[in-house]
Amino acid sequence: MADKGGYNPYENRNVAKPISDVGAFFSLLKCVVGTGVLSLPLAFYYAGIINGAILLILSCIMLIHGIQMLIICMVECSRRMQIGYATYPQAMAYSFGQGPKCFKYCSKAGGYICDGVLGASQFGVCVVYILFVSANVKQIFDFHVAVADLRIYITVIGLLQIGPFLVRQLKYLVPFNIVATILIYLGFLMMMYYLFVGLPPISERNIVFGPIELLPLFFGIAIFSITSVGVMLAVESQMAKPQHYLGWFGILDMAIVIVIVSYIFFGIMGYWRYGDQIADSVSLNIPTNEVLAQVSKAFIAMAIFLTYPLAGYVVPDIIMNHYWNKSGELKHAVLKESIIRVVFVLLTTITGILAPKIGPLLSLVGALTISLLNLVFPALIEICLYYPPEYNYGKLKWKLVKDILYVIIGLIILVQGTIFSIMSMIREWGGGHGATTGVTDGTTTVDTTATENITTLLTTAIAVAGEPTQEPAFRFL
Repeated sequence: MADKGGYNPYENRNVAKPISDVGAFFSLLKCVVGTGVLSLPLAFYYAGIINGAILLILSCIMLIHGIQMLIICMVECSRRMQIGYATYPQAMAYSFGQGPKCFKYCSKAGGYICDGVLGASQFGVCVVYILFVSANVKQIFDFHVAVADLRIYITVIGLLQIGPFLVRQLKYLVPFNIVATILIYLGFLMMMYYLFVGLPPISERNIVFGPIELLPLFFGIAIFSITSVGVMLAVESQMAKPQHYLGWFGILDMAIVIVIVSYIFFGIMGYWRYGDQIADSVSLNIPTNEVLAQVSKAFIAMAIFLTYPLAGYVVPDIIMNHYWNKSGELKHAVLKESIIRVVFVLLTTITGILAPKIGPLLSLVGALTISLLNLVFPALIEICLYYPPEYNYGKLKWKLVKDILYVIIGLIILVQGTIFSIMSMIREWGGGHGATTGVTDGTTTVDTTATENITTLLTTAIAVAGEPTQEPAFRFL
């Protein structure tokens, strides 16, 4: 391998308001733990308890290694370019320029594509967050006050997000992330009460394997629940000591260990409690007329509300730092970024108002972004980065073999996710009806299909027990 030289990008990285290791830790916890965790009991129904735990760990290792590989390549690109920090699009454009001719021809376009995919990913997540919080708030107010149209709640929640979203620095979002992390884990702990009450003998559950034909759906839930590429990169870029982010005892690994342990525990307990009656979201199985359940859902909703500024941070950052204020000399930059942030919140809110059945489209965006950003792009970047003759892929070219494997897996996820999402679009928007399996939460029958399960990975809204039987104004499931 070529000599890496004496240039250290970490020593030349300039961050105006850096965040501490503790701040980065809580930000990571919050960007990973979200609505997707509520679908994990369903994932264990698909895979079985032992098989599910093993596959969840393996999926986590694969996805987190993809992030680590990407960051290592971004640092290497920074070293070769002699700059303090190479963004994801910069790293992609530069590395493609180092690769075979077919990659060199599309190096500049690769950077733009990367920005587009990142922006679409975080925009979709923010729409989901507004819809999720609005659905939860509506449920509580419908029970205690009066029934109102969901779009009213979407409008109010969206307008309330403007204030927090005007916080421009990740450093100042750390208190939001700490509070949100505490709230969401408290919400899960309260929800655990219902998972422990009335546990049947575990022998009644699929201890080793679940239905083999449904196993692919497990990976969809697992992948969508574990990673958030844009925010993970943003946290690393703003750290005071970014060299502490990676490594066996780095901030990323420590946060993910806590996440995966809590995911396995929550997933197993949810499946053990409800078995084949488990709904797309375990919250659908929990009573809605009890105070503890309502407080639990309120805490989770508040946590997601506080997570919106972190999830949406990436899009204004791309617009300002990659394009509009790339030189750093834009006049009235703070005012213009504030305008972008207000417009972003309004667009996500309007999107939710106009298309509350946007779930299938967001599922398609999720399938595209996770597979590309977390698996395919990092692997291609590493392949191109070590293509020049002065570098190599290691003994027996193990890096090349690994990267090709990552590309293949990423493309499989992309194709499968795209097919399921298109099927879901046809069902939701075309008015079609597929075969259903009845899953009940005691008072409400929830129809689920394979395509809907994929959709609800990103749009895990809380259904209201005892709703009228007619088609509701807002429907995720």
